[in-house]
Amino acid sequence: YCCFFIQPELNEVKHDNTSSPGISDQEKAIAANALEAFTAGNYEESLKHLGKLQELNKEDYKIALNKAIAEFYKSGQTTTCTLKQTLIAMKNQVTIDIDGLDDVENSLLYYNQAIIHYHMRQYSEAIAIGERLYQFLEPFEEKFALAVCFLLVDLYLLTYQPEKALHLLAVLEKLSVQGNNKNGKGEYKVRAYIQMKSSKACKREIKSVMNTAGNSASSLFLKSNFEYLRGNYRKAVKLLNSSNIAEHPGAIKTGECVRCMFWNNLGCIHFAMGKHNLGIFYFKKALQENDHTCAQLGDGGETDPTSKQFSGIPMCALLANKRYELLYNCGIQLLHIGRPLAAFDCLMDAVQVYHSNPGLWLRLAECCIAANKGSLEQDNKGLPSKKGIVQAIVGQGYHRKIILASQSTQNTIYSDGQSAAIPVASMEFAAICLRNGLVLLPDHQQQENKAENGPKTPSQSGSTESGSENSDACSGKGQEGDKFLSAAPSSPLRKQEVENLRCSLLACSAYVALVLGDNLMALNHAEKLLHQTKLSGSLKFLGHLYAAEALISLDRISEAIGHLNPENITDVSMGVLSSEQDQGPDKGDLEPVESSGKQTPLCYPSTVSSARSIMLFNLGSAYCLRSEYEKARKCLHQAASMVNTKEIPPEAILLAVYLELQNGNTQLALQIIKRNQLLPSVLQTPSPDTRKKPVPSSFQPVQPPIQMPSPFTTVQRK
Repeated sequence: YCCFFIQPELNEVKHDNTSSPGISDQEKAIAANALEAFTAGNYEESLKHLGKLQELNKEDYKIALNKAIAEFYKSGQTTTCTLKQTLIAMKNQVTIDIDGLDDVENSLLYYNQAIIHYHMRQYSEAIAIGERLYQFLEPFEEKFALAVCFLLVDLYLLTYQPEKALHLLAVLEKLSVQGNNKNGKGEYKVRAYIQMKSSKACKREIKSVMNTAGNSASSLFLKSNFEYLRGNYRKAVKLLNSSNIAEHPGAIKTGECVRCMFWNNLGCIHFAMGKHNLGIFYFKKALQENDHTCAQLGDGGETDPTSKQFSGIPMCALLANKRYELLYNCGIQLLHIGRPLAAFDCLMDAVQVYHSNPGLWLRLAECCIAANKGSLEQDNKGLPSKKGIVQAIVGQGYHRKIILASQSTQNTIYSDGQSAAIPVASMEFAAICLRNGLVLLPDHQQQENKAENGPKTPSQSGSTESGSENSDACSGKGQEGDKFLSAAPSSPLRKQEVENLRCSLLACSAYVALVLGDNLMALNHAEKLLHQTKLSGSLKFLGHLYAAEALISLDRISEAIGHLNPENITDVSMGVLSSEQDQGPDKGDLEPVESSGKQTPLCYPSTVSSARSIMLFNLGSAYCLRSEYEKARKCLHQAASMVNTKEIPPEAILLAVYLELQNGNTQLALQIIKRNQLLPSVLQTPSPDTRKKPVPSSFQPVQPPIQMPSPFTTVQRK
């Protein structure tokens, strides 16, 4: 999209005969010469004519507007900020209010402002101007009316409002423009139907586009996107590879870096296939291509598209820089392949631009959690490692002693006295990230109000008519009103997605608070999590576990025992009903994309039986703290009978050792440690006489205090 140069006939301001005589023939001739020179690209000549015209008519601000636009084009469209400030000054000078806009000539000033907002990614401001201009579409000349409509269509698609875009496309079809932008309309429609996940309509439009445009890069990219959403990943890759991106005009002419888009799309497809290492390889290729393109544009790859530092970059190429979207993708991919520190660095760069995305703050917190998790998953492979139980062995013979690891030696030191606000992958910073994510989420009452009222579509404020295709595609009731939260660079979050995100943030917040020793806050988050209306089985399990651990630390053991009832757990599925699955047939018929490579973390129970066993292990710890050792023993043995020997956590081994030591069964406790497994209680306890038999004084050991095991097996959320 480019700035409009005001036509000579538009310079003929309609004056009253009593107030002004109008424009002379000389002014008309000079204006025509200025337009002719501008159209031919001779901006220097055009500026000379405009200077003469301004000398004859110093009161007409539209001449100054044309001069500003001509100077902008003369600079190679690199003085975007200067033009923006000039337009603002002109608007203030003539005191034009967008709400009172009723003049066709003044509309061009606002249109040019909307163009600059569009290229500077200030989409809300551009839409506000475009929608106002749309109300005065009828008196505009055909070329200008088309420009306004297509700009609004693109803005609606960029802000994920496909229904509004389809309505405008239906309006454009009624303008009866023969042979004008037919292919463009089809490609816009495909983008809208993909966002709406309308498979049938999308397939029909793609076929039409392919018949019209052939195997062009844009049509093949659209078809590849369609196949990707359907789960046909191999076909999507094949379509991308068949596109001839070498013939693309380039970012300076089109504002798009096709090679960057090519590598990024390959990365997204391989991410969905679960091939994360290949995915990060392609994302890095996309970043390299993006930086190379930005360097060619004079950007050097470092320009922040949200700032005002745009000097030296053509306006049409401002949207070509996709650095922060690519860093977001890289961060998510790195988090999946177990590189949390590298993922943290990428996402910290991305959050500078997308700071209003609560999901991004959650991912940052997950990076911190994973980075501080240590080798927990490695220690849990196979049998519980003896290194996690036995800290050291000292002495020999009768003096040989086994020193068990205490809870304090197993904890990680997360910070060395530095401020928690410093962006490092610490648990303190994770708490800040999670707090930011929760603050950015709307509360329940706010969501209900939005669901009832919902934003109005263009069909409610403008023409109410629409084509049959549009009405068929937009048959989803309330789809537009079901959007609640912007989550750029991802699509907006719908109501259920917001609730799912809230649950994840609360679960992570409870875990982080427990690690940091803030038990009251952990209990608060866990109870809020358990009170959510739609809670997945996995998060319900974690909510009870975290609440119980917090209550144990607060010495409220009776309340904790209520949370540790194994009957509370009936499901441990990791997934939750997504918005696409909850839509129904009217809101899209594309199947949701699931990552085939997604696996359950090793530290997480995979079945209800194993989850209940963990609850029983922890219930035994709770009983042990109340000195109810027989109940603790029963819980321990019941839990051990429910799972495979390899699934017994080290903390359960320590609990069994403690119980035997409390009972005076030192030899059995030693056998449990040596075999690293829970033994059935078939061995008889020593007789009282045997237990009381003294040891010779020369061999009397100095007994260390009995170390209580870690009361809970903390299950981490991934």
